[in-house]
Amino acid sequence: MKIKLFKILFLLVFLSAGFTSLALAVEEATQPAEVGEVATPAAVTKKPDLTEPTEEVKGKLEGYLAEQKLAPLSWDNFLKHAVHRAVSSGVPANTIVLLLLLPLVAGVIAATRQLIGFRGFGILIPATISVVFVATGIITGILIFLAILVVATVGRMIIRRLKLQYLPRMALLLWFVTLGVLASIALAPYLGLEELATISIFPILIMVLLAETFIEVQIGKSLRAAAGLTTETLIVAFIGYLILSFDALQKAGLLNPEVVVLAVAIFDIFLGRYTGLRFFEYFKFRQAMKRG
Repeated sequence: MKIKLFKILFLLVFLSAGFTSLALAVEEATQPAEVGEVATPAAVTKKPDLTEPTEEVKGKLEGYLAEQKLAPLSWDNFLKHAVHRAVSSGVPANTIVLLLLLPLVAGVIAATRQLIGFRGFGILIPATISVVFVATGIITGILIFLAILVVATVGRMIIRRLKLQYLPRMALLLWFVTLGVLASIALAPYLGLEELATISIFPILIMVLLAETFIEVQIGKSLRAAAGLTTETLIVAFIGYLILSFDALQKAGLLNPEVVVLAVAIFDIFLGRYTGLRFFEYFKFRQAMKRG
């Protein structure tokens, strides 16, 4: 019972932050346009994010590199030289930052499972959703994710009556999810969610493909278990989103890649050697520990 209360508390904090951001977004969307301006979906400017090599993102990250003074090449700064050479050769700096920070996100996700007791859909899926949230924005990303899961659940209930084999059933489920996403994008401008209509196909495609994992959990366990795992996955993915969006970490990863890479490896090793109880388990087995 105690564990459920702690999970509910985490969920309430997560949802309160999301709803606060949503309220601010709605308030901005309802502001009257300037005289002579028309608020059309095409006029919506998408906020730059780390997943796209826009001029604003590239300018900021490449500015950090331009300010850095490199020492002569040696064993402790070879990654710095590699990063500088890659960017000067045309590799987007944001791609390098994402690759350097993804292991950190995976390590933090592993820590939430190993030390706190969150479950979620493994490590890869929350890390992937974190990147999607960076690309879409947290509110838009959560809305897409929840819409896909609702459509997938309803589609599974309908398809189950047809008694199809597994692969055709999953293909038909993808048909349902695709139509649901298409309907959401078509209705987005009328609901004041213009950002949903301007995001690229790849974040949506990733979300659609993740629906299969959600349905497999429903089939193997129950809808309640799948909903619980989905909630924990969203919380963990939100933590990963904060890490990827933190400007100080982006700068640290770009300018000191050796430190970031080595620190993450050491953290993972120490985390893997931890064999104690998880945070939630202390409350679950508290009575047994007192009797012992």
